[in-house]
Amino acid sequence: MTISAFKKYFKETLSDLYTESESAFLSSLFIHKIVGFDHFQQRRFSEQELLIEDENQLSSLVSELKTGRPYQQILGETEFYGMKFFVNENVLIPRPETEELLEIAISEIKKYLSNVMGSDIKSESLDVKWTEKAPHASNDEKNETETLKILDIGTGSGVIPLVLKKHFPDAEVSSVDFSEKALSTAQKNAELHQLNINFIHADYLGFEPTERYDIIISNPPYIGIEEEVEIADSVKEFEPKMALFSPTSDALIFYRKIAEDCKKYLNDHGLLFLEINQKLGPETLALYSDFSQAELLKDLSDNDRFIYGRK
Repeated sequence: MTISAFKKYFKETLSDLYTESESAFLSSLFIHKIVGFDHFQQRRFSEQELLIEDENQLSSLVSELKTGRPYQQILGETEFYGMKFFVNENVLIPRPETEELLEIAISEIKKYLSNVMGSDIKSESLDVKWTEKAPHASNDEKNETETLKILDIGTGSGVIPLVLKKHFPDAEVSSVDFSEKALSTAQKNAELHQLNINFIHADYLGFEPTERYDIIISNPPYIGIEEEVEIADSVKEFEPKMALFSPTSDALIFYRKIAEDCKKYLNDHGLLFLEINQKLGPETLALYSDFSQAELLKDLSDNDRFIYGRK
């Protein structure tokens, strides 16, 4: 079978699952993974016969795709925010909306640091330290060299804490997750990118932080149990339900806990970033009415998707 013949076979075999453009993208991706040819080489050598072992591997991958299994799990990796991450059945596959959350967070944290430090953020390698008279810090709360502290709730594959650590390398980033298998995957990703994250194994709903933070960020399970029928089988059958669905009939249970923790563990003028259920925007925002600033923001599809808050 030639490369062009495989691409035709791929498109015809998976026409019920993928559009023509999706098939073109995925077949090219799998050929690159197995054969090693990039997009341009695939075009140049489109009539080259595949090696038997490569053809067998590619056919096996097509069979896996036919089951509905996400291609990222089959490959064992995905790209997110310009970085490669290992993914598997123990973690959610990161979505574009979470990239949007990080765009908001990185932009606002830079402004925050600029205001606190009285200088502009110029590069990712900036030494992130507080001055003695930082606007939100009393003398007994912070010393002259205390580091920016970030808490991520719901680690998953580690995309949120690792992207933040890459952009703010001198920040101290902690991340909580209930799944040991998810934490193992997140640690593998941290090692891949040579970034140090303080991963914490705990059930967040029963977790009590032991320190205060300047930034709290989370994309917690927010799908209500009654909404399960609306979720695609390819998601429910292959991705961890623990990371998708609220553990109780209260779809806002994590957001209520985060709101309470912010009262005790988010520093004055500290920032909050949340990804939320698009159906519960106003209800979720109402939980943070005691913040000096709290906004409900839309994603690129014009859905209520994020909350940005300043204590």
